[in-house]
Formats: sequence, structure tokens, C-alpha cells
Amino acid sequence: MFKTTKRDLIFFDLFSVVMDDTCKAADLLHELFSNYTDIDDKIQAIEKLEHSCDRAVHDIMEHLNRSFVTPIDREDIFVIAKNLDNIIDNIEETAQSLKLFSITKIKPESIEMAELITNSTKVLSVVVSELKHFKTSKIMHPKIIEVNHIENQGDEAYYRIIQDLFNKEQNPLEVIKWKDIIENMESTLDACEDVANTIEGVVSKNV
Repeated sequence: MFKTTKRDLIFFDLFSVVMDDTCKAADLLHELFSNYTDIDDKIQAIEKLEHSCDRAVHDIMEHLNRSFVTPIDREDIFVIAKNLDNIIDNIEETAQSLKLFSITKIKPESIEMAELITNSTKVLSVVVSELKHFKTSKIMHPKIIEVNHIENQGDEAYYRIIQDLFNKEQNPLEVIKWKDIIENMESTLDACEDVANTIEGVVSKNV
């Protein structure tokens, strides 16, 4: 049997690096939607965090290629890394779309989605930080359930917002723009749940 070393555990540390920057980006996205000023500065700050996450994910892949022994299955490390990357990518895409679509006024209901993204990333951050201790953690499973619950709230909000958008918005172009934005936000919550579900699978396979 091969044993993992502290060097092998670097994957967990890099996951946490990605999550820390993702939480910051989620907070900035919420701030952007809640206080629609200094738009370029906030979007640029999110973009910088996305680039930072890209570098960390690249480091994860490099370590994965060089590692003979890994603390969890190699494919799980790969999937977690890619899904973490999806979260920050969706956050940045949502922020950039506001500028791309020349959004001048935020729809209040979209702030609800931004808040759910912030909540989900914060809870997921706890899940990811506990991954290093997944065999003994007492809080990981409840937090995974919480991420799932937030995603369900996101689904309910998504359907309600899209329905209202088609029923109440008179400008077809605005419907197209906001449908795309809300779908990106819902995809962000899906990506959070994907990470949580993958980690839940890791626990199931290794306990």
C-alpha cells in the first residue's frame, strides 16, 4: 500500500485557494447587482479573481500529472477542479454580460439569485475545507445538504423569474438579455451543487 504524504495533500489546499477567490468573486457579483455603480471596476476585480482561479486549477492539473499517489481518486480530483472552475467562470460570465448587453438598470429579482450564489459559495467553501478531513468530519455532510437546498431554492427562483420575465417584460430584447443572465446565474448554482455532489461521492467511496 502506498501512503499519501503532505505533498500529496496539496490538492486540498489548492481547492481551498480556488474556493476563497470564488467566494470573493461571488461577493463582488452580489455587490455589483445590489449597488450598480463602479461597474467596470467591479467587473475587472471579478476578472482578476477568475484569472487567479485559472492559475490554481492549472497548478492542480500539473500536480495531478506528476503525482504517483493521490489522496482521493485521480478522476475525482479532476472533476472537482473542473467544476470549481465552472463556478468562477459562470460568475465572471454573468458579470461580463451586464456590460456586454449594455444593462443600464438591474432587475430587482436578479439580486435574489446573486444572494443565493453568495450563500452557496460560502457553504461550499466549508465543504471544500473539510475535504482534507473527510473521513472524520462531522459538518461536511450537513453542509453538502445545505448546498443542495440552496440549489433547489435557485431552481424555484429561476422558474419564477423567467416566468415573470416573459409575462411582464414588454421589450423582447430585454427578455433575451435577462433570460441569458438569469440562466448563467442558475448554472453557477448548478456548478456549486456539482462540486458538493462529487465530494459526497468521494466520502461514500472512501469511508
